[in-house]
Amino acid sequence: MSDFDIVIIGAGIAGASLASELAGSAKVLLAEREEFPGYHSTGRSAAFWTESYGGPQVQPLTSASGPWFANPPDYISAQSLLVNRGALTIGKASDKAALKDFYETFAQSVPHIREVGRDMLERHIEGLHTDYQHGVYEPDCCDIDVAAVHQGYLRHARAQGAQLRTRTMLESAKYARGQWHLGLGDETVTAATLINAAGAWADNVAQMASVASLGIMPYRRTVLQLQVAPPVSSDLPLVLDINGKFYFKPENGRLWLSPHDETPVQAGDAAPEEMDIAIAINRLEKTVSWDIMKLEKAWAGLRSFAPDRLPVYGFDRGNPHFYWFAGQGGFGIQTAPAAAKLARMQILGESAGEMTEKVDPDLYAPARFHI
Repeated sequence: MSDFDIVIIGAGIAGASLASELAGSAKVLLAEREEFPGYHSTGRSAAFWTESYGGPQVQPLTSASGPWFANPPDYISAQSLLVNRGALTIGKASDKAALKDFYETFAQSVPHIREVGRDMLERHIEGLHTDYQHGVYEPDCCDIDVAAVHQGYLRHARAQGAQLRTRTMLESAKYARGQWHLGLGDETVTAATLINAAGAWADNVAQMASVASLGIMPYRRTVLQLQVAPPVSSDLPLVLDINGKFYFKPENGRLWLSPHDETPVQAGDAAPEEMDIAIAINRLEKTVSWDIMKLEKAWAGLRSFAPDRLPVYGFDRGNPHFYWFAGQGGFGIQTAPAAAKLARMQILGESAGEMTEKVDPDLYAPARFHI
C-alpha cells in the first residue's frame, strides 16, 4: 500500500490548483521546498488575465479559465477574482503590419478585440509620444487577485484532505515495485503517481526521477514599481509594446513596469539586475512624457518555458506514473483553472468537461518532444 495516491512537487499556482482538483478523489501530498508556497513565481506575478497573452495555442486555456475567475466556486471566493482593466498593445508607424498580424491572429477567438488609431491611444494613455500611432485594444483584459486564487486553491485542497508540507525538498525519487519511493526532507514516502509541478526546477525533478528532461528553461523577469508624475490614473489599461520591449499597468496609485526581459538563469531566488532596471526606465521614457519621481522597489521572478514555449501537461512517455505539469511561462495563473481541470481529467481518466471541451490536450503532451 502506498502512503499517498499522488505526490505533487511544488505548491505554486500549478501545484496548488491541481491539489485542489485532485484531493477530493485521491490521497494527495503537496510538497514545497520553500517556507511559503508561491515564493518564486506565483507571488511575483504582474497579475493580469489577457486572452492573447502567450499566443494562439495558449489562448484556449486562458479563454476557458475566464468564466471561472469571474464567477469562482464558493470554496474559492464569494466574489469575482477579476477587475476590468483593458489592454492596449501599441506600436509606431513601422509596426503597423505587426499589429495587424497580431489582430488577425486573434480576431476570431478573442471577443471584442479591435484595431485602434492614435485617437484611441491618446484617450487612454496621457503623454504618449507622438510616434506611437497604432494599437490593438482588448477591452476584456482584467487584473487577477492572484493571492485570493492561490490561497483559495490551497485552502480547498487542505479542506479536501490534502497534506501540505513546506520546507520539504525532494531529495530522491525512485520507481520500483509498482510505486514511487520519494525522499522528502528527512523521511521517505511512497506514492502511485508523482506530479512534477516544480516550475523552474521541473527538469531537475525529472532527472532525479530518472525521467528524460524536456529542456524546460527558467528565465528571469523584472518588474519595477514607480512613482510618476502626473500620478498614474487607475483607468490606465495594461499597455504592451508590440515588439515585446515593455509592459506597464497601474497598481494602487503606482506604476508597475517591466522591460519584458527573459534572461536564462539557473533555478533559484531571482533578483533584479541594475541593467534591467535601467533598460526598463529608458524604454518608458521613450514611450511617455511622464516624470519618474521615485523608483520605490524592484523585484524579479522566474518563468519557465519548454523549447516550443507551450506548457507541458501529461504523463511521461517513458514512465506513465510520472505526470508533467510544468513549462507554464508567464501565463500559469491566467490559465490555471482550465489547466488543472485538464490534468484532473487525464490523471483520473475522466471525460472532458465543459471547461476543457475546446482544449486540445495533444498540444501540451510531453510526447510531442519525442516524435
